[in-house]
Amino acid sequence: MVTKMKKIILLLTFACCLQTNAQQTLNELYATQPVTVVKPYEVDSVDRKNKKFTDDNLMRLLLTIPEQTAFTQMYQADTSGFFLLSPAGDKPFVQLFSFYVEGDGFGEAEVTVTSPNLIDIYIDNNLLGTKGTKEDSLQAARYASAELSPYPRSSRVVIKLLCDSGSVGALKVTLQNVSKKSQRRLVVSHEARRRMVIDDVIVGKRVTDITVSPQGNYALIQFSENYGPTATTSTALYTVKTGRQVEIDRARQKSQLQWMPKTEKLAYAQREGRQYNLVTIDPATLEESVLAKNIPNEPVTFAPDGKSFFYTKKAETANSNDFIFRIQTLSDHTGGLPPVNLLFRYDLTTGLTSQLTFGSHSTSLHDISRDGKMLLFSTADEVITERSFLKSSLFCLHLETMQVDTLWKDEKYASRAGFSPDATKIIITGGPESFGGIGLNIEEGQIANSYDTQAFIMDLATGKIDPVTRDFNPSIRRFDWLTDGSIYFQVEDEDRVAIYSYQLSNRKFTKLPLKEDVIMQFGFSQNTAVMGFTGMSVSNSARAYLFNLKDQKSTLVADPFRENLAQLKLGEVNDFNFTNSAGTEIKGYYFLPPDFDPDRKYPLIVNYYGGTSPTSRGFESRYPLHVYAALGYVVYVLQPSGATGFGQKFSAIHVNTWGIRSSDDIIEGTKKFIAGHPYVDTGKIGCIGASYGGFMTMLLLTKSDLFAAAVSHAGISSISSYWGEGYWGYSYSAAASADSYPWNNRELYVDQSPLFSADKINTPLLLLHGTSDTNVPPGESMQMYTALKILGKPVELVQVVGEDHHILTYDRRLKWNETIFAWFEKWLKDDSGWWESLYK
Repeated sequence: MVTKMKKIILLLTFACCLQTNAQQTLNELYATQPVTVVKPYEVDSVDRKNKKFTDDNLMRLLLTIPEQTAFTQMYQADTSGFFLLSPAGDKPFVQLFSFYVEGDGFGEAEVTVTSPNLIDIYIDNNLLGTKGTKEDSLQAARYASAELSPYPRSSRVVIKLLCDSGSVGALKVTLQNVSKKSQRRLVVSHEARRRMVIDDVIVGKRVTDITVSPQGNYALIQFSENYGPTATTSTALYTVKTGRQVEIDRARQKSQLQWMPKTEKLAYAQREGRQYNLVTIDPATLEESVLAKNIPNEPVTFAPDGKSFFYTKKAETANSNDFIFRIQTLSDHTGGLPPVNLLFRYDLTTGLTSQLTFGSHSTSLHDISRDGKMLLFSTADEVITERSFLKSSLFCLHLETMQVDTLWKDEKYASRAGFSPDATKIIITGGPESFGGIGLNIEEGQIANSYDTQAFIMDLATGKIDPVTRDFNPSIRRFDWLTDGSIYFQVEDEDRVAIYSYQLSNRKFTKLPLKEDVIMQFGFSQNTAVMGFTGMSVSNSARAYLFNLKDQKSTLVADPFRENLAQLKLGEVNDFNFTNSAGTEIKGYYFLPPDFDPDRKYPLIVNYYGGTSPTSRGFESRYPLHVYAALGYVVYVLQPSGATGFGQKFSAIHVNTWGIRSSDDIIEGTKKFIAGHPYVDTGKIGCIGASYGGFMTMLLLTKSDLFAAAVSHAGISSISSYWGEGYWGYSYSAAASADSYPWNNRELYVDQSPLFSADKINTPLLLLHGTSDTNVPPGESMQMYTALKILGKPVELVQVVGEDHHILTYDRRLKWNETIFAWFEKWLKDDSGWWESLYK
């Protein structure tokens, strides 16, 4: 056997020398300790197929591959590249070897193992290469090979070697790119941590919400579980005192699972035949009992005393199912009148249902007073001849008398409302122009951005309204008014989402010291000073916490992505701010690739939105910035002028400009970034944006040749066609194009539309669009594609069948992301292999 092994080495050495520039030979390898194996007792010499038991049968026995930490025995290759193994006595033994291979670009590659012994090669736990004992093929007797993933991701290679008694164990491991033209670098590692890939954004278990019981003894934690093509949800009951967590629901079988007011019991709607029952759960024992039978099959809101619940039900209307139908309103795109939602109350003591509203107007429930005696509801009318095209009215219904107070009538910008604890005031959210503009804080000549949500407090006795957030820069998302008088706001705070408390007594806002950059959900215990919240940061997934309002300390209660995150090798994220030519500070941040080398040159990807909202610092995103960085790019994200969360004056820059200032911010910011970061390859800069950001991509290319490649997903190429055809084009334009229309502002609708300057575009542009996009119609990309093709410019259009504004179906989302990766690799790394593999 030793002589045979030497012969194999001599025969293969010449072949390796011919491809030295394409091959990489490992000189270090880690293994498990050798394990002695025994052959089974032969009851018969052959099996029913008349075959004898061979070493191949030993190789086919079940194998559970251990974690990398079990591979502790280190081997060094000799001068010929072979690892010589220590024999495990005079009996056959099996030994496992493990390492990781990571490519920095797309391309086919393979691992080859040369050995006189039996060999199996596992790639990411899949058996892909085998060298058996057959002598009828010299090639099969000399080596085993397996293809690595062509994608720029880490692959784990595990080699299983069987050495017979009296034989010498030896192996040689080489890596090579299949294509001689490939410039892909193959990096070998012996640690399990790897670079992030797109599946790390999509697949896995993540926390989505947490609610705290009224007495603060328990919390209900909700999770999403995504397994690629399949997904589900789960709910766990967390005991605060012990930290015990028990799953109590899966796939939302317990519909509307929520805390009952005042008690520590949970309630949910249980289906029984054709009816639904209201069932309660004792969290201490998990015992269930039926509280009410045959309840309405509608989402419910419990009264604060827990004796009744409220729900909304659609009144029966005649919907059109015809192939030919008349459009009734601008918000109607399917025919038939909009549904009418009416309010009902169900008394849990008597089982009686009371209808609270009636008519042709829909009614929306806003809040119920703490004593359960009053209810806030609103109606709305579409008034298409006036911005904002919608007028709402708010009413206070006294449930004991059924008398109604009108709190406001035909208000154009107010949206939500809720009671103070004593029901003497209400808190209202709405645009800065609400209530005659008392909340405005803008420069002369500006029009407020109606998406920059403000908070107002109305005294119900006097009707006086106080614009409490007029001088507060963050934009309001949600509010909660606690029994101690404190108001808590969830806000867009520049490029973060935070929670602030507000005291009426001193009109002071205080930011809560929460541990995450982006607070996703929050809620309070009814009777204790405890808040539950979920949040994520730029370099970690969603977590759930309990926050003590007294000592201001957080307790982590759920971090389901922790183990996944521990496997990832993430690059640094740092801030980069600059002052634009108008004298305004523009905030931003950037990602460096893992294993960043400041002496190398890296291509740069610039990401932005440019619309009304900032690009927040969340870990998961439809545009996975850490994944871009893992592919070898520096990634720069900036918040151009016009975003909410920076104050009304800043957000008002968005109105009636359609990129005039924000596009300059992106170009100026990119130039200042590369000037301050010498490791950026100035000739390899890409840009990417979606929706309004896709519009920004197209507009940028009409103004500058700074970028070497560009991506626009669901972008707007002509403002007028988006305004008139998109489901919400006209209503979004109420903010973005306030009082401007194609007939009174041709400069805005024509000159700022990229389509009308398509001849100025020279940068290779990738247009992406879902074919079922109702927000930004697919024609916005199609008409830009048509223009650039006629002009002979480098452009590609990729449509995603059946997808709306966001690409959500798993397999389509994967290919959609890979399309973006491949486009940038083609133009920023001069390697078109990935693109050609997708679109030959």
